[in-house]
Formats: sequence, C-alpha cells, structure tokens
Amino acid sequence: MLIDEIQDRRLLPALVFAFSRKDCERLAERASRRNLLSPAEAAQMLALQKELLESFQLGLNELDGQLLSMGRRGIGFHHAGVLPIHKELVERMFTSGLLKLLFTTETFALGINMPARTVIFHALEKFNGVEMTWLRAREYMQMAGRAGRQGIDDEGLVYSVLHGRALTEAPLEKILGGNPEPVMSRFQLSYSSLLHLVPSLGRARVHEAWEKSFNRFQHRSGSPSAQARNRRRQDEVVDAHLRVLEDLGYLEPPETLTARGKIARVINGFELQVTELLYHGALETLGAEALAIVFVALIHQERFRGGGGQQPNTMYANVRKHVAQTIHRVTQLELHHGVPDLVKEPDFGLTRAVIAWCNGASIDELPEFTEASPGDVCRTLRMAIQLMREVRRAIDPDWDVFERLGSAIELINRDEVDARRQLELG
Repeated sequence: MLIDEIQDRRLLPALVFAFSRKDCERLAERASRRNLLSPAEAAQMLALQKELLESFQLGLNELDGQLLSMGRRGIGFHHAGVLPIHKELVERMFTSGLLKLLFTTETFALGINMPARTVIFHALEKFNGVEMTWLRAREYMQMAGRAGRQGIDDEGLVYSVLHGRALTEAPLEKILGGNPEPVMSRFQLSYSSLLHLVPSLGRARVHEAWEKSFNRFQHRSGSPSAQARNRRRQDEVVDAHLRVLEDLGYLEPPETLTARGKIARVINGFELQVTELLYHGALETLGAEALAIVFVALIHQERFRGGGGQQPNTMYANVRKHVAQTIHRVTQLELHHGVPDLVKEPDFGLTRAVIAWCNGASIDELPEFTEASPGDVCRTLRMAIQLMREVRRAIDPDWDVFERLGSAIELINRDEVDARRQLELG
C-alpha cells in the first residue's frame, strides 16, 4: 500500500486530502490499525495530550475518545465538522511532529500554515454541492503546496491516487500541469455598504465604488463593448439594491438614511433580515430561548437538502412562521426589482438542538436532536452570538430587546461554544 511505502521510505509526516468528512474519518479509522509511533514517541504523545487536556481544562476521559486514541498511534483527522476544541487538539498534535498521518479536507490548506513532508490526494474529484467535478489546477496547487517543510525538507512529494473513472477520464495534464484558473471577481456591494456610501457620496455617485473594484480591473482587457456591457450590468445590480432599500424605508430622497437605515448600516451580512424583524415586531416579546432559535435560523443552512427535517409545531411554530413571512417579503421585493442574489431566508433545522442546548444538554447529546455535526452546531451558535452582539451595538440600549439579546447570548455561550474561553485557555 502507498502508506506502507511512504512509511518505509521515511516520507512522513503526510497530509492525505479527502473531499468528504466521512471519507476523512473512514480512512483515518482504517489507517489507525497500524502504529506509526515508536514507543518513545507514543510516550511523548501521551504526555502532550495530557498537557493539552489540562491546558484546555478537559477531562482525562478525552484520552479514550477517537481523536486522541488515534493520535497515540500517530494518526488523526481534521475537517469542518469537528468541534473547534478538538480541531485545536489535532493541530497542536500535528505541529508537534508526532502526528504522522493526517486525513483532512481541503480547508486545511486554506489559512493554516501546517506543511508536511508528503501530500497525498485520495481522489482528484469532489462534490461541489451539485455534482462531482474534477479538481481545478488552482485547487490542486493550493493543497500540493503543503508538501515540503521549509528548513527541514529539500523537497516535498505529492502523490495522487487514481481509481475508478479517474484512471481513464481525469484531465491530468490540466490538473497537474495546467495554468491556475484566474480568480474571478464576485463584486457586489452589500446593502450595508450602500447605506454607508449613499450619505457620503450621494446616490448618483455610488457607482464610483465599482470604478475602484477588482471587477473593473479584471475586465479592463475586454473590448470596449464588453466593458460597457459589464458596467451596465453592475450599475443595474446597484440600482436594484438601492430601489429595495428605498421601498423598505431605509433611504429617503434624495439620500437620507432613516432610523432603519442607520441600524442596518452597522449590521454585516444579515442587515435586512434583522432590521425587518426588529421593525415588524417579530422579536418584540421573545424570550432568550426563542431569540436564540431565531438568530441561529438566520445563520444556519443545511449542507444537504432534506437534512433538517420537520420541527414539531409545539416548538415556537408561530414565532417561526412570523419570522419566515417577514423575511420572505424581503426576498419577494428583491425579485420584483431584479436583485440577482437574494438575502438568505431562515432555516429552522437546528431548532430542536438549540432548545436542548439552552436547557443544558451537552455537546455529546446534540446528535439526538439534529443530523448536523457537533462542530457545525458549535460554529453556528458562535456565529449567532456574534450577530446578536452586532445587533446590540446597533440598537438603543433602552430597547427591551437589548437586554433579552444579552440573556440569549449568556444562555448559549457556554462550554464548547464559548470561543473566548477556549482562546484564553489555549
């Protein structure tokens, strides 16, 4: 087997890129039948694990868990569905040099500077959310670039495993040796950005923001007619967003921000959803638990269709209906004005899990209430906390919902979800 050869040739540590979370865990479980650590290294790993558990105030029972048990054999896995605290443990073990074989998704190659001696591609195709597609040259190079540790290795080695249709259909020349695909601009001024620009530039000059964008730079080599078409397209999108803001009452002619507009201006990413909920009374009488459910729904999005399941009508059905209807009116207005990318509608798929968490359930108990991984739930709760904090900064502290948002934050910001505590301990 390839791993045997790499071990025999002393080409560890190695990163194995697999393109699904299940594959990462399955491959790591299969590989853990071997032991990649010497007795001395295993003793060092155990000492490191105990030190990490003490540092993060975790119980010694964690030593019997899957990740740390694998770690003592020199093997691990890492993906977005793993709890943040567990990802931190894996990263610490890897940087120690004692974790010899790490199975991970492509996210490990983005923003984390943790190279290895060898990189292995378990496959050259991945699911893009719609269908299976071959890796792009840019993606391949980003991951392959993790091979070779500066100051340690003279060279890094990259292996690609071909099986099935990849043997005859994979565009190997393009993936391995082709020119990296250009980075394409996705220029789009958010509603929040527009609410910042209109008072300072004036409505007529808002389009000047595009003049300094990467989108314009990227289209500079096109023909004059192509550049003109692109400019008209960008102007139309901005105008559509401005019409939505005017119809919702965020802007008054000629370019005055209303009270709604001033709130939406300082909320990033969910400015219309939150502001409409505030001004339509959808949050007016909600307690901490209900507010947590609503803000998690604004953030959450099922990874695969049909994963959320139906939520019982006893679980804040009227609240969920009011919230959904309020935000749906916004998307209908966007459609009317021709906005290409609609604001996200709420996804209440985590309602049962949020209620359980609010009532003291442990992170290990959450799989009883949702199919989402504990890591995904934890990340969504953290993002909901961040959004609620933004809203509190945006509104008047005298508003009743100000204190209730604080209570909702306190209710869910505990244990593994408490990012500040993890940072301080680490």
